Amino acid sequence: MHERDPRYDILFEPVSIGPVTAKNRFYQVPHCTGMGWQRPRMLADMRGVKAEGGWAVVCTEYCSVHPSIDDLPFPTQALWDQHDVKAHRLMTEQVHEHGALAGVELWLGGRGVANLFSREVGLDVASLPNWNYDPVQTRRMDKADIREVRRWHRNAALRARDAGFDIVYVYATHKYLLDNFMNPQLNSRADEYGGSLTNRARLVREIIEDTKEAVGDTMAVAVRFAIDDGGGGDQSPVFGDRLELFQQLAELPDLWDINVDDYSLEMGVSRFVEQGSLEQYVQGVKALTSKPVVSVGRFTSPDAMASQVKRGVLDFVGAARPSIADPFLPRKIAEGRIEDIRECIGCNICYTGDSRHVPLRCTQNPTMGEEWRRGWHPERIARKGESGSVLVVGAGPAGLETARALGQRGYPVLLAEASRELGGRVSAESSLPGFAEWARVRDYRVTQLQKLNSVEIYRESELTVENILELGVEHVALATGSSWRRDAFGNYNTTPLDLSSVQPQVFTPEDIFAGRRPQGRTLVYDDDGFYLASAIAEQLKIAGVDVAYLTPTSRVSEWSVNNDEQARVQLRLMQLGIDIILNHGLDGFDGKHATLGCVYSGNQHQVTADNVVLVSCRTPRDSLYFELQNAIEQSKAGAPQSVQRIGDADAPGLIAAAVYSGHKYARALDADIDPDRPAKIDRQFFADA
Repeated sequence: MHERDPRYDILFEPVSIGPVTAKNRFYQVPHCTGMGWQRPRMLADMRGVKAEGGWAVVCTEYCSVHPSIDDLPFPTQALWDQHDVKAHRLMTEQVHEHGALAGVELWLGGRGVANLFSREVGLDVASLPNWNYDPVQTRRMDKADIREVRRWHRNAALRARDAGFDIVYVYATHKYLLDNFMNPQLNSRADEYGGSLTNRARLVREIIEDTKEAVGDTMAVAVRFAIDDGGGGDQSPVFGDRLELFQQLAELPDLWDINVDDYSLEMGVSRFVEQGSLEQYVQGVKALTSKPVVSVGRFTSPDAMASQVKRGVLDFVGAARPSIADPFLPRKIAEGRIEDIRECIGCNICYTGDSRHVPLRCTQNPTMGEEWRRGWHPERIARKGESGSVLVVGAGPAGLETARALGQRGYPVLLAEASRELGGRVSAESSLPGFAEWARVRDYRVTQLQKLNSVEIYRESELTVENILELGVEHVALATGSSWRRDAFGNYNTTPLDLSSVQPQVFTPEDIFAGRRPQGRTLVYDDDGFYLASAIAEQLKIAGVDVAYLTPTSRVSEWSVNNDEQARVQLRLMQLGIDIILNHGLDGFDGKHATLGCVYSGNQHQVTADNVVLVSCRTPRDSLYFELQNAIEQSKAGAPQSVQRIGDADAPGLIAAAVYSGHKYARALDADIDPDRPAKIDRQFFADA
């Protein structure tokens, strides 16, 4: 029987937020989901599960107040009319069902949006360029525009009240319209909305006052606010006049949601940013206001959470990513089940959903985004069906999750791993500089497997088809992973290079993880585009290897723009003194020189290279699958009823995809799933009001 550790009692104290009260200090701050107004049922169930998991406040994402402010193709929320009120009620009713408060973040886009859907001219403090480099500028707001914006915001607050929200936000950060009015570099106005600090804060003050007057004592009013001016680098805050701005507004709202100017710090990946990284910025805020304060820090440790509350840094423990990785984090702390928390690894795969305009996903939590669509719950799963034993081959992320979920369902599972260490690619990649927290993917699942009597783990057990036939199991899931190719085949080279004569000087990530270290000038070739090549280049450079980084793309780790780490990755390589060669592919390597080809002109030139590390494309290790398929077709003795590839053995991809693949297999066993409609589709068609 578990009991809550009394050290964490402070986290479960109720806290008043103006006219409403949160039942504890766990606060899911507004965060994007890639669902927005297009997928209201998916959004409602996802937020509802968090309320069920013990979060006292559950907020929706940034929410447009008027049809002339849109962010397509990014899927925002909206409160434009009664249709939106109806859609939001789906969420607020679920949140209230579990005794939590529902919050909504009203949003004025300013230069942050191009209004590609409405085709309306954007409004801002001045005529400013769009920050996404859309070829448009905003209109400098005149007094009539300001009156209209105030009216839009007030009406949206009233619709938020009608939708059942308990907390309504004034969104004054992240370089959107209200933030820009306060920014002395952007606000060059000569009227009462520009110049002095009081004037630059005027519109924010007016909108806070408008909102409070509109909703009265029916809702709390929160303000999201960046407490620094930026530009100082991590842990070197430059406050400028932000603290003075804050003091002018300090007592107006019912709650302050504090963040920082640098979004890549606020949302920093674990490779570069540690837990609780905003403390140095927010630690003095509570002394300037009597109102409760919430902020984030990718908190997963209850000790870190309780410490910030006890020391007066925060009143609420804010979270976005930790609430995604484990919606039941508060309940697990309350029930004394700390070891059961699925800790966020800080990879920001969740954030890529918004960047790519699709529903969010999570490396640790494969049920995220699937609550309504597939009926998946992060803690509950259907009991076993008629099938008996299942063999899972491979204990990487896919195999571990398959065995864990099948064991949770009650199936007898044999998990066979060829090596001594569990974790597969997770164990290897978590050894890279800055990636230690990624080992949580392995550690959480191993911990859970140790609690399951129905799962047996066999290490150093590399199985052949004959071994499997001798076992006589009913079902086989092959999580045998993949191998990086040694011929540079990939996006750039669709015909493999002949590198057979120089193979001793050709390396892949597996070689690096196995301890093989190149000697001499080494070219790390990144035709993968995400984190791995840059991390290997960093590791080799730290180890004293002379490294150059080569990619056909125009930036280091090109795809990392989607999880908001690209700029930090490129800066890190620059700081380490690694030569960076962009817009060139690898056309050849003779052991002394690498031939590079320009992706635009095709012109070639050579650079000195004693070795190349190829990070281009992977080959699934699936030979065992075809052997077992053949055994099934021939009805050989001991052949299983089914064999299925999962994770990288099926299709190499992200660790998140491997975990999802394993979980999906475990859910599907003995389940009646329509192959033509395996998941519900969230789409609504409303008649005009």
